Amino acid sequence: MTLAPQFPHVPASAGHYESFYFTAHHRSEPVAVWIRYTVHKRPGEASTASIWFTLFEPGGPTAVKVTTDDPRADAGQLLAVGGYGAVRADGADGAITSTGTGVDASWDVRFDPCAPELRHLPYGWMYRAGIPRTKSTSPYPSMRVSGSVTVAGRRLDLDGWRGMLGHNWGSEHAHRWIWLRGASFAEQPDAWLDVVIGRIKVGPFVTPWIANGALALNGAHGTDDTVRHRVGGFGHRVAVTERADGCDLVLPGREVSLTVHVTAPIAASVGWEYADPAGGRHQVRNCSAAAVRVAIRRRGVAQTRLVTAHGGVYELGSAEFDPSVLVQPYPDG
Repeated sequence: MTLAPQFPHVPASAGHYESFYFTAHHRSEPVAVWIRYTVHKRPGEASTASIWFTLFEPGGPTAVKVTTDDPRADAGQLLAVGGYGAVRADGADGAITSTGTGVDASWDVRFDPCAPELRHLPYGWMYRAGIPRTKSTSPYPSMRVSGSVTVAGRRLDLDGWRGMLGHNWGSEHAHRWIWLRGASFAEQPDAWLDVVIGRIKVGPFVTPWIANGALALNGAHGTDDTVRHRVGGFGHRVAVTERADGCDLVLPGREVSLTVHVTAPIAASVGWEYADPAGGRHQVRNCSAAAVRVAIRRRGVAQTRLVTAHGGVYELGSAEFDPSVLVQPYPDG
């Protein structure tokens, strides 16, 4: 499993970024949390670490971030961000306050994995090669999250909320990317979709969209027996139509072909700035309570559909900044 932190092994002269992140959403209400623990290192400089917190609710997201020069990892902690909190293989905790906005948040949660790791890249050597510059994996593509989250004195109890744990790292963010997740589908509650779609800049050229991920569906023996179907990859060209309130996708694969409609209004999304180690900037828009509709085509099987009203995640990252997205007042890097 590619869960081990990479930053302790990065040479002093190299640039590096890394994040461990998890999401969890309420069983029946459009409420979700998205929490990231990150390391950022410019070439030749010391590393910094941050915790990024967002609570998604019908009235809009509440966000806060803290940064320190004290990233740590040991046998029990994947990443500890100073004294503010840490993420582990079995859970996470944190307590942060923004001096600028006055927002405070704390949490203490436990992870109960429901599925083995999903490596988005199709070949192991791609995690060791220089290209792509971003390596992405979901150590727990499906898990239950229990514990509590407190925001501005208001406590939320997470009684087995559905979620996931992700891990990515590299020397540079993609020129443009979409991370799409779907879970808590009405038709198959244990099914999930996890796909990373990116465009990479090579010199003056930008590649077409490239997708890598999987759809897990109920197997022949009931909801506890899911079967994983890869989508995207080499030889499977994806189609992406971006909208102001989400996107439409066509994601072909060897065994299945998906048509996906995502609804994630800007007002329901949080905006952040991500920095590349070498100095580039990206605008990131994330809605972790998105609506996702999936039409599934399989050879010899009637078309099926999966729908979730708020169990999706839609993240759009771009080197171009959209002025309609309100970016949180926390610089990166």
